[in-house]
Amino acid sequence: MAIARPVRVLGLAAVVMWFFFIWQVLKPTSPSTKHKAKGIIKSFERDPNLDPTGEPEGILVHASDEYAPGPAGTARINATLLALVRNEELNDMLSSMRDLERTWNHKFNYPWTFFNDVPFTEEFKKKTSALTKAECRYELIPKEHWEVPSWINMDLYKESTQILKEKKVQYADMISYHQMCRWNSGLFYKHPALANTQYYWRVEPKVHFFCDVDYDVFRYMQDNNKTYGFTINLYDSPDSIPTLWPETLKFIAEHPEHVHENNAMDWLTDKVRRPDHNKKANGYSTCHFWSNFEIADMSFWRSKPYEDYFNHLDRTGNFFYERWGDAPVHSVGLGLFEDKSRIHWFRDIGYQHIPFFNCPNSPKCKGCVTGRLTDGDDILYKEDCRPNWFKFVGQG
Repeated sequence: MAIARPVRVLGLAAVVMWFFFIWQVLKPTSPSTKHKAKGIIKSFERDPNLDPTGEPEGILVHASDEYAPGPAGTARINATLLALVRNEELNDMLSSMRDLERTWNHKFNYPWTFFNDVPFTEEFKKKTSALTKAECRYELIPKEHWEVPSWINMDLYKESTQILKEKKVQYADMISYHQMCRWNSGLFYKHPALANTQYYWRVEPKVHFFCDVDYDVFRYMQDNNKTYGFTINLYDSPDSIPTLWPETLKFIAEHPEHVHENNAMDWLTDKVRRPDHNKKANGYSTCHFWSNFEIADMSFWRSKPYEDYFNHLDRTGNFFYERWGDAPVHSVGLGLFEDKSRIHWFRDIGYQHIPFFNCPNSPKCKGCVTGRLTDGDDILYKEDCRPNWFKFVGQG
């Protein structure tokens, strides 16, 4: 029996609509738009890393014979690659070294300085030194820099960390993590091995570098009057730092002379994008530079404003009673006491520390997806605080 034409038309329309529905469900999404579909806070209408990226503007010094290993390398300035690493993290450290030597340091041969709270094994020394033509230094952290300070009440520490655990604060009950955060916040640059060193590039185990960098990043910092360089800018867990901002306000009330007139207060106190974070952190946005990558001038950490600030924070005991990390402590210090124009986004350095990326659009990059912030769950996109930094400071 012939099917009436109106019925055939309706049937065809239904088939077309069904295929359209299936396509909408299964169609691929780009890294910059994928997170919008689930109603998650957007990072950008368009991630700046999707735009073509070249070398930064300013004075650049490129590789030459003057960067040869050893005494012949007269172009190198007073700087080091710096890693806090345990012997058991050797393989992950080797992975990080291979990436950075391949993409950058084989051209410039800056020394590696490794720190540990116990002596490095001969295996660690042998395998790390085999990956580079540059000098390798292996340093032991002084006990007075690593041990829990005498003013910490260990009963209170145990009670406090139990509360943090109940709030699902990561690493809350790992005392070595608290020690590490304190050391990275205000003690590493006091190590005698760094007494005559000005710049450092922090490198952690199990990170990745994706892009060839053909200029001396330390000379870039020096010649262009930069204090600090970052790649990733995130929100922190407010439950880990509830009193950091109140203590900061106490400090700047006592030392208003330390606050730079061209500070980044708006970035530190924004409550529009993540009002829940600002409320739980008592006025702090929780935005911070993810300090597992940082290229910085230690003159800032050694300055009176930052030293006074760290000592104030340290005496509260909250590196242990809470879980203050070096990332928010460094970031608040920089945001208040440094000229924000001296803080630089190294957008051209492709980088990953699980689960976040900085992946620029450059022919010099391979191994990462351009513009992708994370390969984790879509909800992680809301942790991106770059939009606020770019809004209040810019992309320089």
